[in-house]
Amino acid sequence: MAVLDIKDVSKVFSTTVAVDRFNLTVGDGELVCLLGPSGSGKSTLLRMVGGFETPSAGVVAIDGEDVTRVPPEKRPTGMVFQSHALWTHMNVFKNLAFGLKLRRLPADEIKRRVDAVLELVGLGGFGHRATNQLSGGQQQRVALARSLVLEPKILLLDEPFASLDQHLRERLREEVRDIQQRLGITTLFVTHGQDEALSMADRIVVMRDGKIEQVAPPDFLYRQPQTPFVASFIGTMNLIEGVVSGGQFSRPGLKLPLPIADGPATVAVRPEALAIVKSGEPDSARIHRITDYGAHAIVDLELPDGFRLKATVPDAREWSGVQAATLAPRAFAAYRENVVAYRS
Repeated sequence: MAVLDIKDVSKVFSTTVAVDRFNLTVGDGELVCLLGPSGSGKSTLLRMVGGFETPSAGVVAIDGEDVTRVPPEKRPTGMVFQSHALWTHMNVFKNLAFGLKLRRLPADEIKRRVDAVLELVGLGGFGHRATNQLSGGQQQRVALARSLVLEPKILLLDEPFASLDQHLRERLREEVRDIQQRLGITTLFVTHGQDEALSMADRIVVMRDGKIEQVAPPDFLYRQPQTPFVASFIGTMNLIEGVVSGGQFSRPGLKLPLPIADGPATVAVRPEALAIVKSGEPDSARIHRITDYGAHAIVDLELPDGFRLKATVPDAREWSGVQAATLAPRAFAAYRENVVAYRS
């Protein structure tokens, strides 16, 4: 059993509030992702959980025990940093064994643990290798193994794939997720990559300016974002500002039935939910560009007032030579004053 509780935690640097009254519980065996743009406070929060920063206020507890003032080396946590931070003067085995030696474990126990965790991360037999002889992906596996060999209650990952190429990132995130589920280890994971968050997390915490915008499972977060910021940050979203009058949302080139009170509103439509129909009407959207991805195509559209948006179509060839289209959203949400006012 390992439950992480973050209670009213804040962090202030001089006059800058990096994290503001943050509350979150990460359940036993759960993988929760902190997702947000640079400067949103996610790495600062992770460092406070790991003991590398001290909160200005609030409590960090693991299994009900307050660890807010406990130093990193005495916490039941293991942290994997963005940089691999491996000791180049030690081989792989010695990198992993170092923390166990500090705990004064017997040599045979150290060898058993190191060999087991190397097998777990797919590096069985690599113990004798120098770390500078490893690829970037192998080095990141060693960094993960170095945390896991200590058998922490809580695993902390701070953008561990940021320095790797796209193909390797995709492969490693699948492997890390498999390992996390196999071990059942409670994990808090920081990333600014929405693909990583959507593919790995049980729940995603979207952060902005040190605060939580929304917490939800990936599928719910994608389909039902609660604020325009979340809508724009998760996946691709068309956010269209306009005016509601008499139950109709209007903007040049787009009219929608919208049963909310009159006034300004922002309509959010995913490209895959934005159906388009070939048109020759003067107030139609102009087709600016078509990008063919094989399995689907993205149509870049421009409304009469110059606003750009995107629609997904199954076959680019069907739109070859077409100049304009009428917009027919199949599903959309409307926001007013930063909250959802309507969802179709």
